[in-house]
Amino acid sequence: MPKSVTEATKAARKKTVAPAVAHEPWLLARLKDPAEAAAYVEAALEAGDQPALMMALRHVVLAQSGISKLARKLKLTQKATYRMLSATGNPELRSLTAILDAAGLRLSVRPATKRAV
Repeated sequence: MPKSVTEATKAARKKTVAPAVAHEPWLLARLKDPAEAAAYVEAALEAGDQPALMMALRHVVLAQSGISKLARKLKLTQKATYRMLSATGNPELRSLTAILDAAGLRLSVRPATKRAV
């Protein structure tokens, strides 16, 4: 007789499997390249998901310069900088441009591929 869904779920919960590869060190190594960093942030922007954008910016800052260096440049505390780069962060435009500048990136606007009506 096959196991019930509940029994199978309980059995699956007991098994814990470590991830094969830690993704963050790999990602941060890739984001040291300005072209990779730009593509990563652009993909987050295109997705239109602010928490994803803030996480992407945080990853890029960590890879490029670090939170401490950015906090000094912005004349903020590390805590305020971490909060600004959190999933619920909402930096002002000048802070956003400073973050991008610290990462060697800049904000630009280009025509959309499809024209909005």
